[in-house]
Amino acid sequence: GGVRALEAVGTRPEVFHTNEGHAGFLGLERIRRHVVDDGMTFDEAVEAVRTGTVFTTHTPVPAGIDRFARPLMERYFRSWADQCGVSFDTLMALGQEPGEPSDTPFNMAVMGLRLASHANGVSRLHARVSRRIFAGLWPAIPEDELPIDSVTNGVHALSWVSPEMRGLLAAHVAPRWQESGPETWEGVHSIPDADLWAARQAGRHRLVAFARERLRASMQSRRVPEAELGWCADCLDPEILTIGFARRFAAYKRATLLLSQAERLANLLLDAERPVQLVFAGKAHPADDVGKDMIRQVVQFSRQSRVRHRILFLEDYDIAVARTLYQGSDLWLNTPRRPLEACGTSGEKAALNGALNCSVRDGWWDECYDGTNGWAIASAEEYDDLWQRDHAEAASLFELLENQVIPLFYDRDPDGIPRRWLARVRSSLQTLGPFVVASRMVRDYVTDMYEPAAARGRTLGADGSARARELAAWKARVRAGWNGVKVDAVEADGHPSDVGATRSVRTHVVLGELDPSDVEVQLLHGPVSPTEELAETTVAPMVHDGSGDGGAARYSGSFTCELAGRYGYTVRVVPTHPDLRNFAEVGCITWA
Repeated sequence: GGVRALEAVGTRPEVFHTNEGHAGFLGLERIRRHVVDDGMTFDEAVEAVRTGTVFTTHTPVPAGIDRFARPLMERYFRSWADQCGVSFDTLMALGQEPGEPSDTPFNMAVMGLRLASHANGVSRLHARVSRRIFAGLWPAIPEDELPIDSVTNGVHALSWVSPEMRGLLAAHVAPRWQESGPETWEGVHSIPDADLWAARQAGRHRLVAFARERLRASMQSRRVPEAELGWCADCLDPEILTIGFARRFAAYKRATLLLSQAERLANLLLDAERPVQLVFAGKAHPADDVGKDMIRQVVQFSRQSRVRHRILFLEDYDIAVARTLYQGSDLWLNTPRRPLEACGTSGEKAALNGALNCSVRDGWWDECYDGTNGWAIASAEEYDDLWQRDHAEAASLFELLENQVIPLFYDRDPDGIPRRWLARVRSSLQTLGPFVVASRMVRDYVTDMYEPAAARGRTLGADGSARARELAAWKARVRAGWNGVKVDAVEADGHPSDVGATRSVRTHVVLGELDPSDVEVQLLHGPVSPTEELAETTVAPMVHDGSGDGGAARYSGSFTCELAGRYGYTVRVVPTHPDLRNFAEVGCITWA
């Protein structure tokens, strides 16, 4: 499905997709070619590159974004600036926010946003966070109107799903279930409990056998005497609740959150009637000492003789380890500090295998959790102190495990089947299955990003990029003249508390050197929040009614007060042009 969707776009040269990695420098090469080969000015070349470019930001964590010091940039890009006929400061400004000193490091994400007409985060929450992080690129413009949308990541299902689950999904959802829509996934409710439980059991048994083999091999490599390896055969139990945690070890992912209450964890692991076992895997970045220390803590705890048969860290994390964990875990644990997880696809892979997610509502889980398809760990973001926050969220996690997760898993019928647990597994598969697959993600990219970017690229790139050149000139003219734009007066009739009444609003706008066709005057109205701001604002264009005294342009509009309580309005002026995708990209706005 994803391949066929991409074929609809093909290999059109005007569509260019990049991120905050080194590939973003290809945008600079495209600018240089337009200047050198096509005779464009620098601003025209930037506009030509922007028209068909899509930029995806992948992280809200500063350490995940490449930044380069000015001397390093100058070493490699001085000749680029010379060929483009611009100062080196002009190049550096592409990777800096407005007002930053010229020696501020070059930010690849900032450049990506400047050189793209379409931008997105990798989940809805991540897009909101990204709009806040990069708000400095668009001063005075409300965050919810900044041009960063979202396409939530998906996963290549066939690379991760167990043979048993593949068979069930093919039989009860569709032969090509990984490309099916939500209505088709209702078929998971026809899977017999015994068959679904058998598939889950098979995955867990395979994980335990794999883990025992890996553990024994690891200990042998450390030259542990054979006489001390006997317990490896009894490490983990293929019949008990298995919690998986596998990902990059980083401070904000908090792999050691459960270990913060060690005795409480030990009680869960060693419970005589309803025991739990934990399997960890992952790696830390070579330069991340905190991440490496978290691995050390997990390993040290897992080597305690009383719990070593219930908790294990799988070494040499790779695709094979990850796949086995996704297929064999009953519960998939994710404990990031919200909102630092951009998406986090490990839980998506686990969900397709019938595992249930237990996660902080961050990344993809924030938009997908519905109360029936897994569990949400409370996020204590109100605490500034990280110790307090971690303590509160660890308590929430333990309460979920003790009072909901574990009792549900061990609630068995006479046949030994946890039917209420499996009902939640079906809810997870039905609600998450059609969403977390890569085919949905690619369709979203094609529909929301690639096709609009391709169409815009063809339109603005025709006739030697004539319209891109004209748009660049228009932006320069509007930016140069925007200081002369001012809302001179705003008047309204009626009373603000008259619910259901229509109020007429009139305003005079001084445009200076600009024309009425260069701007749109907008009327914003909505409830007034306790912080004296408009909430849930409705935006409507006002009508140009000609010129008033002193040459100011007259505009009129109206709105209806539909809610009781404090209700307000305001007026603003924004740039407008037929080829402008979003007024924010000009960076100009004037409020009353």
